[in-house]
Amino acid sequence: MRTYDQYRPTWDDRSAWNTPEVLRRRAASHGERVYLDVPSENLTLTYSETLAVAERAARGLLSAGAAPGDRVLIMLPNCSQYILAWLGSSLAGMSEVPINTAYRGSFLEHQARTVSPSVAVVHPDFAQRFAEGAEAVRTVRRFYLAGGDEAARSEAAATLLDAGFASSPWEDLLKAGEEADASLPEVRHCDLGSVFFTSGTTGLSKGVMMPHAHMFLFADECVSLTRLTDADTYMSTGPLFHGNSHFLAAYPALIAGCRYVLRERFSASEWIGQVRESRATVTNFVGVMMDFVWQQPPRDDDNDNCLRCIFAAPTASSYLAEFKRRFGVEAFVEVFGLTETCMPILSPYGEDRPSGAAGLANADWFDVRLVNPETDAEVPTGEVGELTVRGRYPWTQSSGYFNMPAETLTAWRNLWWHTGDGLRRDAEGWYYFVDRLKDSIRRRGENISSYEVEQALLAHSSVGEVAVVAVPADSEAGEDEVLAVLVPEPGETLTADDLWEFADRRLPYFCVPRYLRFVESLPKTPSEKVRKTELRQVGVDASTHDRGPAPRHRRIRQ
Repeated sequence: MRTYDQYRPTWDDRSAWNTPEVLRRRAASHGERVYLDVPSENLTLTYSETLAVAERAARGLLSAGAAPGDRVLIMLPNCSQYILAWLGSSLAGMSEVPINTAYRGSFLEHQARTVSPSVAVVHPDFAQRFAEGAEAVRTVRRFYLAGGDEAARSEAAATLLDAGFASSPWEDLLKAGEEADASLPEVRHCDLGSVFFTSGTTGLSKGVMMPHAHMFLFADECVSLTRLTDADTYMSTGPLFHGNSHFLAAYPALIAGCRYVLRERFSASEWIGQVRESRATVTNFVGVMMDFVWQQPPRDDDNDNCLRCIFAAPTASSYLAEFKRRFGVEAFVEVFGLTETCMPILSPYGEDRPSGAAGLANADWFDVRLVNPETDAEVPTGEVGELTVRGRYPWTQSSGYFNMPAETLTAWRNLWWHTGDGLRRDAEGWYYFVDRLKDSIRRRGENISSYEVEQALLAHSSVGEVAVVAVPADSEAGEDEVLAVLVPEPGETLTADDLWEFADRRLPYFCVPRYLRFVESLPKTPSEKVRKTELRQVGVDASTHDRGPAPRHRRIRQ
């Protein structure tokens, strides 16, 4: 049975596996080399400069009344301030809490209420959302406004003040840190570094507690996976509030000592030009990004670039060879992992793998089993079972869900982390993703909780019952579209346009159902549980209303 045997830690001493230590080591060894490159801001920062500004941010956070152990809420589009807020919060001994920039209403309020942040770093365009959900963020002592122009910041500050919040420009945070003389705390590998929310189940989104060693191992596995060195340039285009650009791009680049190029957003038509302009040697895809790039009209200079490796999860295997030839890519690598577990399954660099295979188990660092989801008994080779994982070393896996002990115990059943994903393993040791066992939806690279969408739609006065399920999308990336099956209140009339308009005001854009179907009743079990399997089997039929594909992103005013 084969396993992934290529991973060797960058530093053997696990006590050094914390963000402040990594940043300081790289500032000492690569001080004058560029770490952060943000073309949209015409900004580059060396490793030494990054450390200096991050230390100012850390002291500024502490001088604002925050303390080590507190949470810093970050709700920003891709920008340099995001990276500096993350590093600054780590140096201050605080935990960053990235928030999806599409969130509003109950989605945003739940996450803020769960973590009780003491400080928030946000874009001015989001001030109104916090004002509308003010009671959920009363623990915030001060908002720091980053990005936007002076008029936008003034308007945002007035909005927050009316809601009872103090705010300051981001530059004031750095100035306060420059003037403060407080010493920064010692940060340990076992301390909480981040709380990343995930919406992979039927309930409310959960804040995954990521100790520093957990984040380091995640990022260091990526260093191994992509063979990243200080001679590379890693470009990412996805949002930093997701792991694929954060601890699977920005952090691996920091560990390797290479240049990290941060793009504002993903654009399929601009992608190859950005790769060429950045001189990127490594980049990543998540979800349908690979498919969108492949569908662009071929150009004669597509392979005129420095790219050698793409980390794609999942990899579209049907045109993989053609993609590599067209863009001159040496290797595609893939993994299977979750925010909670790091990456227990990885593909060896440069090796052709069986079609659809995600990789081999990193057995030196994780115990991996496929089990019967009802009994937790291990299933035979070749059969589908739920992926369960446990780390072999302390603090290299999530320590649970923040402020949600019952959900933590459920996930940690029998001392194994239960992923809710169905995989199979062949006789050689390759793992293949088969299906989601949990009632979750993945759309446009976002995990969506059907429960949260249902609760938002039930707030409509004419909706009596609703069930939200995934239906297949027209792309080769394991992606879904959202179908809502609704029962009107007795005597009420519902139209698709009315409900879509309502959903646009209450839901992140990627959660708004593409498909709507109105029925007299939902199929249920004798215990009154909705039979969602039947709804998925019916899928999209002649009576279903189709709004069309979801947009890929929403622009933030700069």
